[in-house]
Amino acid sequence: MNCIIIEDQPPAQRILKKYIEDLGTLTLKAVFSDAIQGIDFLKKEEIDLIFLDIHLPRISGIDFLKMLSHRPHIILTTAFPDYALESYELDVVDYLLKPFSFQRFVKAVGKVPQSRQTEEVPLSQEKKEIFIKSGYEHIRVIIADILYIKSDADYTELYLEGKKHLSAEPLRYWLENLDADQFVQVHKSYIINTSQIEKIAGNRVFFAGGKKIPMGRAYKDSFIKRFVN
Repeated sequence: MNCIIIEDQPPAQRILKKYIEDLGTLTLKAVFSDAIQGIDFLKKEEIDLIFLDIHLPRISGIDFLKMLSHRPHIILTTAFPDYALESYELDVVDYLLKPFSFQRFVKAVGKVPQSRQTEEVPLSQEKKEIFIKSGYEHIRVIIADILYIKSDADYTELYLEGKKHLSAEPLRYWLENLDADQFVQVHKSYIINTSQIEKIAGNRVFFAGGKKIPMGRAYKDSFIKRFVN
């Protein structure tokens, strides 16, 4: 997603820029110190997400929101909780109260709806490998080698034989982007690669090397009908 920052405090700008860089799934197009500059930019550029401070020079973030006819997704950032109710009435994605952690930032970004303006090709059909940003590293992962994906609070863990990788993407991202004929949710916290299943016994799915995960009761019947019978 393309995003911009509208924030008049340099320390807050630096924190947001670092979090965006560390997350690795957003493209920062510009940083502005007041909303008027942001309005001019939005007339020329297509933006998916704005990190918007409420207390800004010239016009406030709330007034800026009311001026927009075509509004990108908005995540508000402020040191004052007083505007929370009004901001949600303006249909913002989330409200970050400063100072906020990277984990809280990731959770807010994870709430942004995925764009459906263009038809997306599942990752596993588009290419055979992906690069996952983990800290300051980009780790190559062959999609077919993934055994299963586990949700871990605001993150996900991708398990391969003998190793695992932490990803900032939520479980929903993998459900929407991996091939649904191969990667299937079998538990509220797990997606599995059906081509890697060794056996199913009771309410557990087994993989090579003795790895096993639970199968949720709500998912089991539809999975068995689709892949086993």
